[in-house]
Order: sequence, then C-alpha cells, then structure tokens
Amino acid sequence: MSELAEKPSTAGQRLSAPESFGVSTLEPGLRPPTQPPGRQVSFRVQMLDDTQEVFQISQRSPGKVLFDLVCVHLNLTEGDYFGLEYQDHRKMMVWLDLLKPTLKQIRRPKNTILRLVVKFFPPDHTQLMEELTRYLFALQIKRDLACGRLICNDTSAALMVSHIIQSEIGDFDETQSWQHLLHNKYLPDQDAIRDLIIDCHRKHVGQTPAESDYQLLEIARRLEMYGVRLHPAKDREGTKLSLAVAHTGVLVFQGYTKINAFNWSKIRKLSFKRKRFLIKLRSDPGQNSHHDTLEFAMASRDCCKIFWKICVEYHAFFRLFEEPKPKPKPIIFTRGSSFRFSGRTQKQVFDHLKDSELKRVPFERKHSKILSNSSVTPQSTSWRSHEPKENIASALLADQLDSVRLGQEVKSTGSEDVAPPTNGFHDNTVGSGSAQQNHASQQLLNPASQTFSSADSPQERPHIVVNGLETAIAGVLGQNPEGQQLSPLTSPLLTEAGYIRNDDEEEARRKKFPTDKAYFIAKELLTTERTYLKDLQVITESFQKAAEKEEAFPDSVRTLISSHYDPVYRFHLGFLKETDQRLAQWEGRSNAHIKGDYQRIGDVLLKNIQGLRTLTAHLQKHPECLVELERAVRTSRKVESLCRDFEQQRVCYLPLYIFLLRPLHRLLHYKLILERLCKHYPPTHEDFRDSRAALAEISEMVLQLQGIMVKMENFQKLLELKKDLTSIDNLVVPGREFIRLGCLSKLSGKGLQQRMFFLFSDCLMYTSRGTTASNQFKVHGQLPLYGMSIRDGEDEWGVPHSFTLLGPRQSVVVAASCGTEMERWVEDIRMAIDLAEQSSVSNTELLSTSPQDKKLLEDAGAELESGEELSGSRSSLERQSHRGNTTVHVCWHRNTSVSMVDFSVAVENQLSGNLLRKFKNNNGWQKLWVVFTNFSLFFYKSHQDEYPLASLPLLGYSVTVPAESENIHKDYVFKLHFKSHVYYFRSESEYTFERWVSMRNV
Repeated sequence: MSELAEKPSTAGQRLSAPESFGVSTLEPGLRPPTQPPGRQVSFRVQMLDDTQEVFQISQRSPGKVLFDLVCVHLNLTEGDYFGLEYQDHRKMMVWLDLLKPTLKQIRRPKNTILRLVVKFFPPDHTQLMEELTRYLFALQIKRDLACGRLICNDTSAALMVSHIIQSEIGDFDETQSWQHLLHNKYLPDQDAIRDLIIDCHRKHVGQTPAESDYQLLEIARRLEMYGVRLHPAKDREGTKLSLAVAHTGVLVFQGYTKINAFNWSKIRKLSFKRKRFLIKLRSDPGQNSHHDTLEFAMASRDCCKIFWKICVEYHAFFRLFEEPKPKPKPIIFTRGSSFRFSGRTQKQVFDHLKDSELKRVPFERKHSKILSNSSVTPQSTSWRSHEPKENIASALLADQLDSVRLGQEVKSTGSEDVAPPTNGFHDNTVGSGSAQQNHASQQLLNPASQTFSSADSPQERPHIVVNGLETAIAGVLGQNPEGQQLSPLTSPLLTEAGYIRNDDEEEARRKKFPTDKAYFIAKELLTTERTYLKDLQVITESFQKAAEKEEAFPDSVRTLISSHYDPVYRFHLGFLKETDQRLAQWEGRSNAHIKGDYQRIGDVLLKNIQGLRTLTAHLQKHPECLVELERAVRTSRKVESLCRDFEQQRVCYLPLYIFLLRPLHRLLHYKLILERLCKHYPPTHEDFRDSRAALAEISEMVLQLQGIMVKMENFQKLLELKKDLTSIDNLVVPGREFIRLGCLSKLSGKGLQQRMFFLFSDCLMYTSRGTTASNQFKVHGQLPLYGMSIRDGEDEWGVPHSFTLLGPRQSVVVAASCGTEMERWVEDIRMAIDLAEQSSVSNTELLSTSPQDKKLLEDAGAELESGEELSGSRSSLERQSHRGNTTVHVCWHRNTSVSMVDFSVAVENQLSGNLLRKFKNNNGWQKLWVVFTNFSLFFYKSHQDEYPLASLPLLGYSVTVPAESENIHKDYVFKLHFKSHVYYFRSESEYTFERWVSMRNV
C-alpha cells in the first residue's frame, strides 16, 4: 500500500525553504543535460505537431535526461507542464519516470514511441508565460477534440475549431475554408456542424495565430472536461464511474458528467490496496460522521497505482512550494511505494520565470499557412506573425525593426546616423518615417504588457505597460517588465536585442544651451505641460468622439464633460504656446531673442495662473463630471461597454477616470515648480517678484480646491479597485477611504499562501488571484477594523516578519516579504483601527452632499452584470493585455505594496522629458521621450507620439547611481534595477538628474 500524506514542515520552513529544482527545463540558454558515460541508445519522441524526433542518451541515463533533451530541442522553458507518455509491456499508457533509468522502463526502445503531451493543466492559461507553451497547449486541445476526449456542446466545439483553422489558414475565405474542413478532421462528427464552424470563422478576421491560440484556450479552460483523463472504476455498489485528477483535487464522473469533487484541503490521505483505491477525508467537526474513507474498485492493482501516481504528482505540482525531498532509505525493509514527484512545482516555475532573463528564439508552426506581409526576412516574419499581442514587441527586437522603433535607420555599412544635429536632449521634432516604418510601429505598439508577464511581466517584462503594473519609477511593472523577464509584465522597447546606439557628443553641444537652473525648471514646465495637454486630449477629443458614436450615451453627461473640460483644454493650449516661445527665446532659437530679456519664466506663469483662476468654476464641476459618468456606466450596459472598449485603446494608457483628475493635479505641479523657482532665485532677481506672486495665486487655488481633489481621488481609486475585485458588491460606500494594497502571505492549514490585501478605513479585505479574463482578484474575507488588535507573530509561529490580526470574530496570521513591508502594514493598520474607532458612528460622504450623489455612492458597488458576463463578448486577450498590469497586478507579481499616500506623492512628482537609455551589456545610448506617472515609466519616440510604445512599472525597482565597477563614464546617469533587471538612464543636467532620481521617494 502507498499513500499521499501532507508534508511535515512548519510554516517557517516553507517560507524560507531553499530552492530545489528538479527537471532542468528552465535553465538559461537551455543547455543540454550532462549524461553518464556508456553506450548510446536511440529513442523516438512524437511531438504535439505529429513530427517525430530521435534522441540519443546513455543507457544509464534517467528519464530526466531524455525529457531535458526534448525541452532543449523545442527551447521549451515551461516544460514542467509536460510529460513523456508511452505504452508499456502491459499495453497501458504510463508516464516516463524522470528519476528511474530510461532503459529499465522502456525495454524495447526500437519498438516504442514516446509522446510529448500536456501533463498538468493549470486552471488559467494566462499563467503560461511563453507563447510557445500556449501554442503547444493549443495543439493538445486540438488533439483532444479530434479523438473525442474533450467533450462539449456543438457551439463550443465549432468555436474552438474556428479558432484552430484561423491560426492555420488565416482570415476567412469561403472556398478555402470549405476545402480545408473537407481535408482536415478536427471533430469526430465535424460534418454535422460544418456550417456553424464556417459562421464562427467569419468573425475572426485580423486575428493572429497567437491570438487564436489564446482564444482557443480561453474557451477550453471553461469546459468541464478540460484536462480530464478518465480512469474507469466502480463504487461500493458496483456502479460504473470514472476517476480523474485536476489542480483542485480528485474528481468523480458518471459518464461525462462530474458528480463529485474532493478538494485537496479535504483529503487526508490517498492510498491503494490491490484493486481498491482509497480516499481518506478529513473529519468534519460539525457532523457526527465516521465514514471518512471512500473506496473505489479499479480494474487491477496496476490501474490503481498508475492513477495514484498521477494524483501524487498533481498534488505536488499545484500545492507544494517546492519539490518534495526523497524519503530516507530504510535500513531493513520498505513499506509502501518510494515514488515521489520529480521536477519544479508550479510556484517554482513562476518564481524562476520572474527572476530569469530568458532569450526568446523563433519557432515554426508546422500547420500554419499564414505569411506575413512585412518586408523583413522570412524567418523573422514567421516568428513575428505568431507572437501574441503582449509579446509582439520582444519579437520585433530580433531584427531590422529595431531601427524603426526609434525612427532611425542603421546603414548597411555598419555606421549609425545620429538623428538630431543638436543636443540630443533638447526637444526636436522626429520625422514620422515611411509608411512601412509606421506599419511596423503599429505592430510594435499593438501589445498592451507584460505584465510581468509578466514581465514579471508582470513586467516583469518591464511589465509592458504590461496594463498596469509592470509602471512606476522609483521602485514602487515587468514583465519584469518589458525586458521581458517574461512575466506578464514586460515591454518591447526594453528588450536588450538590437537597439540603436548613439555615440553622441553631448558635452560639446551642451555649451550651446543655457546652464542656469532656472532654465531647466522652466523646461520641466514645458515638457510636463506637453504631457498634460496630451492627457486632456484623451477626454476632450478621443473620448468625446467615441461617446458621440454611441446613441445610448446620455447627452447630459456628454454636455457636462464638454462644457467643463473643453475650456480648460483651450486655455492650456495658449499656455503651452507661450511657454514654448519663451523657451525658444531663452535658448536663442528665436529671431526675437535679446540676451537677458527673456531668460525668465515667472511673468509667463503669473499671467497664465491669473487667467487660470477664471476657470475655477469649471474645475469645481469636475467631481460632478466623474460622478455622472460613473452613474451612466452603472445604469447602461452600452455605456459601460463603450468605456471599457475605450480603455483598451492605446491612447488611453491609464485608467479612464484618472484623466478626469488631471486638471486638479496640474495645479499641484505648478505650485511645486514655482516653489523650486522661488527657492532658486535670490530676492534681487528680476524674475523673483513675478514668481512669488504666481506662487501666492496658485497656492490659494490649491487650498480652495484641495478638499474636492482628495475626495475625487479617493472615489476614483475605489472605482478602479472595483474593476480588479470580484465577489464584492459594496466596495464604493459613503465614508470608506482607501489606505493601502499589497501582497502578504496568509498562514493557514495549507501553509503560507500568497494573498492580496486591501486596507480601507473600515475593513481589511484579503483576496486571491482569480481566473477571469482580466485576472481579477476574488475576495475571500473581510475583517472589520473596529475592535481589531495586532500582535507580533514571529516568535509564536516561527515565520519571519509575521503578525497576527485579532478581530472580534476572526483572527488571521500574515507575513510580509521583509521587515520594511511589515512596518508599513502594521503602521497603516493601526492608524486605520484608530480611524474606525473614532468614526464608527459617522457617515461622511465621499464627493457630494446632494441626495443624488449620496444615492450613487451608496449603490455604486452594485454591478449590473458579473465580471464573466461583461467580458464574455469581448476578446479576453484584449482584456488581459490591458487589465493585466494595473497597480494591483504589479504589486502581486513583485510582492510589494503601495498606499494612498504613495499615490498622492506620485501625483505631485509626475515628470516628462527626453532621456538616453542603455542596457547593462551594451555601450550605445538610445534617445526616448519618457513620461513618469502612475508608478510607471512610459516610453515614446518623441513627445508628438499619440500613445506610448511601452511602459515599465517601477513598483519594486530601486533608483541608484552606477558604481565605479560598472564603467558608466558619463555624467548624470542613474540606474533602475529589480533583481536581475538593470536599466541605465542619462539626463541632460544636474537639475534634471536630481528630479528623475527623486522618484526613489515615490
């Protein structure tokens, strides 16, 4: 008899357990495994695309060596989800044991064909970081459909087949599609639903093979038979059943209908004895049942043992933190099986991908006939056409299109053109380039991030503006961002391969421009004003155009927004023009330049801030615009869909409601700029009086509007968080204030589990990452703060950086990632507890005292449709790419936290301007227009671009100065680094260097 028992380790050991890597499928470069000496034996392996490859291994090599060779051949970095299957001498399909010698398992290798197949099916395909992995999963789904293993209704089957043929032959063509279906069998009863398949295929125009894979997996994962391998059995009464195992536990089927499921948390022990398979359940204290053992009869002992091994491996892969250690060898005799899971667990796969900088290489889709219309080489074209949106950027970096990204072209001789003839840091217009370049840029920008992936993706690939995470600068998304660590948080522009090198002579050019600190303060005003105008255009032009096309959009809301934002936009157009003219005169780029007369900015600021005061009535109406727009979203599905679709557009690079707050935030920027200007000028300076007067004017405006600004920010943050959370209906309620969000590990009977916590002024919510299309977080519990206390838990539980939250009805033990994080959480929770006790009877309103606004806030959390319903008709790839890197997701991937105070500080420290960037292993510098906002860096070719090419979420990153050993022999260089991800940025002056480095305080 053999068994599956819980791992006897304490929570503290689990938290700090050393890494143990099993199958080496994720090593950098995927080096071939070392083999013991001896005679070479050949083994045939059939891949998922039906091709066969022959691999030679030593006769004494374990199964791990053969499996590693297959992964190296495919460059499969996430090989842990796969396994090698073969038919043994008993005519039974079994998995190759990675620890035992291969020849002891396969007695006749010449007559045996091993098959590479998916072994572990995760609940959410977005957990797969690599596009190649998703492609192989799609091939597995295709195979399961064809053999009748993946049972589903006709609608789902037709839709999945339509995505398969879209990836294989491309956009719909009636003749070609009919011929393809006649010659290819995707379903056992394909002819009966051929018309339905054709109708579905018509709707996929423009969808790339990678997107088709994504959509196929999105449909398949929702099916009851997804990833299910049935093992025939009988119950005590002799009823024919089938057993299966999934990431959640053991499943029981009658026919193709699931009739029972036993979660891992309920299972105490799995074992088998001869033909009997036993499931021992944990006793339920609320019931007096003593029958905690379920018994199933299978065809033979071998069948029992095969199924038991699969259960052991599924449990270990999805539930354990690390690979289980081998049992010590007994001295006298053995009892039970010595079998154990070998390889990385899913958590180790995630952790390794986050910390690695893997290089992507092209792969071929054997069945795809799609050809790219790009002018690049066939090899690079083939690869790019299959990259999903979030990874297109990193693929493009492999070839000539690197030069397109920067609007420059590397000559065939190897020499490089330095675009601007003047100082590369100053604002010069960059040509748009040829139509071909624009088309390539369109492809590059299509992604949306990482995420984190990922990076991190994410990013984190610098979490491409990977959507939201892999996006802050000072260490506060991804993909590991973009450089693709290849997490859901990474970005194209941040990849190391093939970027432009500029050996500029900025030292000589700098002498042509002013060096006064006041000039650089004025230039900061100009660069940030340009970004501010672009943000206003999102509301006054892009969003209003979208609203005009939707008949269901209320005219009253459209008129309200237009009447109170358009005047602000028109005013700032004039402000920007005057500021730009003054900087041109200051730099001597204007014929009107007279030395000394125009080397000031205080007069321009004073004039325009006095003009801005006349717009106070409009600024005071901006909270009403936000409330009315949210009311329209809640009461009309079409308006909700319009806003959701608009947020997917590249021009809307931040959550929509943030753009509504920009005019109030801009007042803070003017105040800070004037404070720095007044601090720099001596009282005798000719510009001091105007600057001082402008500071007094703007300070009065900020004081007047501060109250509604704070309430508006809190309301916007609650609405934004509502999109990231499920299983909560009343997040936006009167009096509730957001305080902090971030990752903590929650201690339970299963050990330490990563959870996302949200601290508000009245409660603390803890959640886990869900499996919706946008990876929302599911609320598991809400702890009221009234009556809560905190106790140190490190000594009590043996878990580093842990503390206990003692509530009136429930106590929770949590652990932070480090001592600093623990101090932040404890401090904020104690403050929130004090607030909850002081205001337990108060009923403060968030935005307005009007009855209508109060009613809106009271039911703002009530959703018209569930998250599944809202996303059902949308492309889940789009939703994932845009919702996948919000601040919440960045904190999740980087295991950190951020508070409302951090958000407020970040608002004040928004920054824009030109920077030079380089990677740690290259000498060339690349000129980019960079915007720092919302905890992220957004990258453009120039300030004239309508939307960013990529983004880097900065939560978790550190901002430092390069060490002498790094050989960065340039002035004003700062370094961003997170784990193994390092980026160097170079500013144009000491002042701008200090401003960018100040991001570390955000």
